[in-house]
Amino acid sequence: MLGSFLYFTFRRQRMSNVLPFQKPVKAKGLCQHGFHKWKIWQDKQFDVQQGKLVTVLRCERCGEQKVKAQ
Repeated sequence: MLGSFLYFTFRRQRMSNVLPFQKPVKAKGLCQHGFHKWKIWQDKQFDVQQGKLVTVLRCERCGEQKVKAQ
């Protein structure tokens, strides 16, 4: 009787230590080495400081932005 009690107690402890699922972190991959996947985010926006039309480019993978003057 004591053996079955210890078996069920151990089994309950082991089942209660299940960790909750965590979403995987979005890895940058190629972006770490400078190989971004640029996509036009806002086309032909006027920049007051430069006095020019600019295009805002955004990387699809990591979200980094760069501005290209026209």
